[in-house]
Amino acid sequence: MKRKPALIKTYLAKPAVVRPKWFVVDAEGKVVGRLASDIAMILMGKHRPTYTPHVDTGDFVIVTNVEKVVFTGKKWRQKRYTWFTGYSGLRSETAEERREKDPAAILTEAVRRMLPKNRLARKMLSKLKVYVGPEHPHQAQQPEPLELGRKGTGALGRPLIGRNS
Repeated sequence: MKRKPALIKTYLAKPAVVRPKWFVVDAEGKVVGRLASDIAMILMGKHRPTYTPHVDTGDFVIVTNVEKVVFTGKKWRQKRYTWFTGYSGLRSETAEERREKDPAAILTEAVRRMLPKNRLARKMLSKLKVYVGPEHPHQAQQPEPLELGRKGTGALGRPLIGRNS
């Protein structure tokens, strides 16, 4: 007697079917790395059961009060951002200097480095909206508030199961 093969099919999301949601996050007092990690998961769409690696299934994330993010330890003075501007042009600045110049760049850069290194990442990063201060111009999208970047919680603020927090 032969067994029938299982009729289980893997679901692959199609770009036309994906309906992105909008979330708003208050970054005041949040640790940069933890917040960036959770934001990257939402931008990639890994918080959804319909996550598909080759399709942008992520949601939009609005971050307010980005000037009030924190680093642990002495990172404001010790962390250095470097970039190359051409021949003999290695530039560098501390996190403290970058905060004075452009506070949004700190979180944007942290999230960008946590996204995949491919063309889809540029589209994902364009769904990140970062603002200094509590106001943002995206009220018409009716964003849902999210509590991210807390220790012991994962994307969408859900508790991590099986971990001590």
